[in-house]
Amino acid sequence: MNDRVEGAAREFGGRVQEAVGNVTGDAKTQAQGIYNQAAGQAQQAAGQLSDVVKAQPIVAMLVALGIGYVLGRLTA
Repeated sequence: MNDRVEGAAREFGGRVQEAVGNVTGDAKTQAQGIYNQAAGQAQQAAGQLSDVVKAQPIVAMLVALGIGYVLGRLTA
């Protein structure tokens, strides 16, 4: 749950930072805001995935095995 909260806060901060960059015309601040939004969304997704793995470890393990098998067949 912690990653989801931190990710949401980082995404919100990125939105504010982007808005400040838009108002001031500072492209670097805008870019940093967009980066922080994306990083926050990724952190939230990682938190959600972690929650799913904790709630359904067997299903998560089977999915990981399936993905590993497919990747192994593609690279062999």
